[in-house]
Amino acid sequence: MTAPIELDLPHKLGRAAARARIEQGFGRLASFIPGGQVTEHHWEGDTLRFAVEAMGQRVASRLTVFDDKVHASFDLPPFLALFADKIRAKLAKEGPKLLE
Repeated sequence: MTAPIELDLPHKLGRAAARARIEQGFGRLASFIPGGQVTEHHWEGDTLRFAVEAMGQRVASRLTVFDDKVHASFDLPPFLALFADKIRAKLAKEGPKLLE
């Protein structure tokens, strides 16, 4: 297993509003991985755990909501790790749109 992609998405919404926006739009994150789709998801407290399946690979993902940021973590399998830089760049650019 490779090192996860991790990044923080700052916001000024407060925890409840940020969580509501994530609930409505987190499925869009699957499109950041070529051919990806969300296959399962559930909340554990303020952490949304979900899986994205793409190209026969499974990406375990977490979004933890804080008062001022959302911490995103994506565990890429070795095959998809080849795309880590592109996925990280797209997340950094498009991820904040989940909180708009």
